[in-house]
Formats: sequence, C-alpha cells, structure tokens
Amino acid sequence: MDDKAQLIIEGKTYELPILTGSEGEKAIDISALRQENGFITLDVGFANTGSCKSSITFMDGEKGVLRYRGIPVEQLAENSTFVETAYLLINGKLPSEEELTRFSVLLNDTSLVHEDMRHFFESFPRGAHPMGILSSMVNAMRAFYPEIPERSEEEEINVTFTRLLSKLRTMAAMSYKISRGHKVIYPRHDLNYAANFLNMMFDSPVKPYYIDQDLVDALNIFWILHADHEQNCSTAAVRLVGSARVNLYAAISAGISALWGPLHGGANQAVVEMLSDIEENGGDVSPFIARAKDRKDPFRLMGFGHRVYKTYDPRAKIMKKTCDLILRKLKRHDALLDIAQKLEDVALEDPYFIDHNLYPNVDFYTGIVLRAIGIPLNMFTVMFAIGRLPGWISQWKESMDDPGWKLQRPRQIYTGLKKRDYTPMKKREG
Repeated sequence: MDDKAQLIIEGKTYELPILTGSEGEKAIDISALRQENGFITLDVGFANTGSCKSSITFMDGEKGVLRYRGIPVEQLAENSTFVETAYLLINGKLPSEEELTRFSVLLNDTSLVHEDMRHFFESFPRGAHPMGILSSMVNAMRAFYPEIPERSEEEEINVTFTRLLSKLRTMAAMSYKISRGHKVIYPRHDLNYAANFLNMMFDSPVKPYYIDQDLVDALNIFWILHADHEQNCSTAAVRLVGSARVNLYAAISAGISALWGPLHGGANQAVVEMLSDIEENGGDVSPFIARAKDRKDPFRLMGFGHRVYKTYDPRAKIMKKTCDLILRKLKRHDALLDIAQKLEDVALEDPYFIDHNLYPNVDFYTGIVLRAIGIPLNMFTVMFAIGRLPGWISQWKESMDDPGWKLQRPRQIYTGLKKRDYTPMKKREG
C-alpha cells in the first residue's frame, strides 16, 4: 500500500504522508499543507484531527477497547490499585515492589498541605464550587512550592508529580471539610491512598470513620477507570496550555477547569440530577425516553452514548459490577438505581438507542457508586479530577519530552466583514 495520500486541489495533485500507529490507526499528515498551497483543513470539534502522537492510552470506540500502556483497563481494575496505575501511566511501566513502596512512601511524605494554604481555602465564599476552588488552589501551589535549584531537573519534575498526586487528594478533602465548617482531618501514615482520602472526608472527633475495604476497592476502581482517556477535552487543554511551556501546576489547573463542564467531568453529577428529576416526577421513565427521541426537544438523557465509543463503554461494564456489589454490601435500596436499571433496559433493547449507539457510559454508574460511598453531589467532578490527574501528568510529560514539540496554535476560517474604513463618530448612524 502507498504510504502517500493524494489530494487534488484546483487541478494540482499534492502528496501527503500516511502515518500508521502501532494498533493500525491511520492518519494523513497535513502539517505542511498550508505551506505548500495556502489551504488549511476545517474540523469543528476536532473529531477527525489528531493533535499529537502518544504512547500512553489506546482506545477503539468501535470495539469498546481501552488500554493504558498496552494493558487492558479491565485487568487493571481487577488487579491493580490507583497508585500503581498512576505509576504505570507516568513512568510507562508497572513498578517493581521496591519502586511501588518508594512511590507510596513519597506520596505519604508529601501529603500535607502548607498551613498558609488553609487561609486561601477559608477565604472562598461558602457557596463556591469545589472545582473552582481546586483549580485556583492548584495554580497557587507554584507560589507555595517553588523549584529548588539544588535539585536536578528530573528530580524536580518527579517531586512535582508526586506532590500534585498527593496534595490534590488532601486539598479536595480539606475543601469539603471547610465548606461544612468541620475540623480538617490530616492524612495518616498508616493508610493507603484511597483509604486516606475516605478517612479525611468522613472522620470526625465525635464519630470516627470505619475503613471499609470494599469501599476502598470501589474508589480505587473508580479512579483507575478515569485515570486517562486519550485526547479528551481536559487532556487537550493540559497539552495546549502546556505547549506554551508553562509550569505543570498551571497546565493542570487548566485541565481542572475544562473538566468542570457538564459535558465532560460534570456528566456523572448530571446523571444523578436527571435520575432525581425522574424520581420526583413519579419514577416513570417513559416520558423521558419519549423526549430523548424527539429531535425537536433539546432534552437529552445524561449517561448515554459517548463521543468516541460506538458500543458499550468498557468502563461502564466494570462500574456496573462495582455498583451492584457496593449496594448489596451496604444493604441499601436506592430508588435512583431502580430508575437507572429501567433506563438501561430500554437502552439495550430499544432500536432507537441501538441504532444511535446510545449505550450506557461510565458516568451512568459512577454517580450511583459515589452517592453510595457518601460523596456529596458537588464533589463528584472533584473525584473525577483526582482520578484523571495521572493521565494529565503523563500527557504533559510526554508532550514536554516530544522532540517534535510545537506551540499549539490552531487556524480558523474567517467569516467576518471584509476591509472597511473607520467611520468618525459624527458620521455614524444611530
């Protein structure tokens, strides 16, 4: 097969290189197109545009495949922990026992937040959204933790990675406690990453928190499933902002802001809000199904379909299993899960949903799991951000190490007014 594609413009033929990825994905390299003939390509939403080469995450939306560094996400969810998965994403390999121990110890050693940062937290209005607070606080970390000249560049970067992974979790729990006017709970050296987070969230002087291993496992799985997802909106934001060679804190802050949107990280919160709305209207899903099918109605069922997956989201299968286990363990009947089950049954059997690839996605189940664990609704997207952090870091690192790095600067097709002269104030029509 030819390794060139031919493009005919105004009778002239141009040859464009064809690139093939390790899993057979093909791309036409148009990077020199404008230089050769003045044309650019227009791809609103970048659905057909590759912004980079990456060796981190592979997705196949048609087959429902998701792998981190070549390892299926199903295997990681079953056998790994979030900390080990984070190491895999950032370093490109699974750690040895010694490497994992050293990484875990460093996470614990850097888990405390500078006490002066508490004043920042306490200065935010009580009603401020946790994602806005988190984005601001991560950006501020650069001032509280400046670079140390004595360290090598590699050592400085590794410390920054670990500091972010550890402190983001601590700051998230701290923001929750402060928002409720409760005493801040500090991390404990004897608890692992996920258990420490739950303890910081829910322990109190009047009611000690009991660490339930099933809940810890569920949280690990939730974070593993969200650890990376190729070039999504927030990851693209991290790479875009990072391409200006800003510090990592600023790039991650941009990712958090992008994740805040209801069409991205806020989708799991939107699912629970939708299920609650259905419950408040009697619990009958039929009217909502009908509205979702009506092209004239702007209403859409949250948690169904995906921009990339054209079959069942592989993460949804894992999360549904976790969801069932947690609810059985807690012996908690949740009316919202019953509604979710009815919606799922429709989605898997109704020709409209099947023809439009509207299968339940991971957000459909994560909201129920987080709700069962006790995470408040406005913290759902923060939980997503903690999980996605290793992916953002690994993507930023890969882009920084890329010898073909360029400042990202998209083009546009201008559709405004043509050149016209300035009109003095007295001659302008009212």
